[in-house]
Amino acid sequence: MGTVSTIRSDLFPRQGTWLHRRAKVCFAYDTSKFVEGTVVRDDIEEPWQTIIRLDDGRYVRACECQFSTTPQQ
Repeated sequence: MGTVSTIRSDLFPRQGTWLHRRAKVCFAYDTSKFVEGTVVRDDIEEPWQTIIRLDDGRYVRACECQFSTTPQQ
């Protein structure tokens, strides 16, 4: 555990353009199986986390999978 200057009870890191975008996710580079989801966090400053909520309710960090976002409608 640690502390990050951009996270406090009244502050959260600025978010990037992937926030709320739909994403296709695969694991272990297996592109024969995709799971869809939505980007729920896309930090553009420390601690640089991207988190995706999969449609089945699970959450994954970008470092745990491979993903691509779809263009916004």
